[in-house]
Amino acid sequence: MTPAELLIESFQRVVESGTSVVDDLTDEQLAHRPGPDANSIAWLVWHLTRVQDDHVADVSGLEQVWTAQDFVRRFGLPFAAEDTGYGHSSDEVGRLRASAELLAAYLTAVHEQTVDYLRDLQDGDLDRIVDKRWDPPVTLGVRLVSVVNDDTQHVGQAAYARGLLPD
Repeated sequence: MTPAELLIESFQRVVESGTSVVDDLTDEQLAHRPGPDANSIAWLVWHLTRVQDDHVADVSGLEQVWTAQDFVRRFGLPFAAEDTGYGHSSDEVGRLRASAELLAAYLTAVHEQTVDYLRDLQDGDLDRIVDKRWDPPVTLGVRLVSVVNDDTQHVGQAAYARGLLPD
């Protein structure tokens, strides 16, 4: 297995888990917050997808799926187009409403763009510096692993929140 294949497998698990966690849930269930300041399932899946979209587009030089495929309009959120949810207040989390179908469609589209990019990676590409603001500077490999890590944490949180849904 090549490093690119390993990354593709990792992102495959994210899309499978993410689409599964929203499957068959109503808009109300997706917006349910297990505590007053907790994140909803919808917010968690939207946020993990926005982060993947933003970070992969940045390192690949591609336009984000969010704008390229007009998900920004389809979601119709009261946030700036570049917003990924990072640092959202409890009030902002509460404003995110989306259907299971829309969340799954966006996650799937981002996954497809991610995999298209990863298929062409060569082993040496993973050592390319993509962010010099850190010490040490961040390589492409480190950035992609960071995205997988963030995504899997949030999809796990969404699955946990789903298990807490009231009957």
